[in-house]
Amino acid sequence: MRRRVQKWGNSLAVRIPADVARACALGEGTALEVRRDGERVVLIPERRRPPRYELSELVSGITRRNRPAPVDFGRRVGREAW
Repeated sequence: MRRRVQKWGNSLAVRIPADVARACALGEGTALEVRRDGERVVLIPERRRPPRYELSELVSGITRRNRPAPVDFGRRVGREAW
């Protein structure tokens, strides 16, 4: 994926595509450390948030092969709702 550096005020800017931002858990206001590694520019989020998952995405990975067996907790004792 190629992007162009553009002028933004007195600075330069590069837009980060939405899918890349989502995969890296970046959002508006995320603080980034900017480093130079030889001739490369490296952006590192200062604080990592755990990635967000959609329930439908997680459930879509359940198959007959990886579904756990039901657990038998025995008879009801008290007022549990089964």
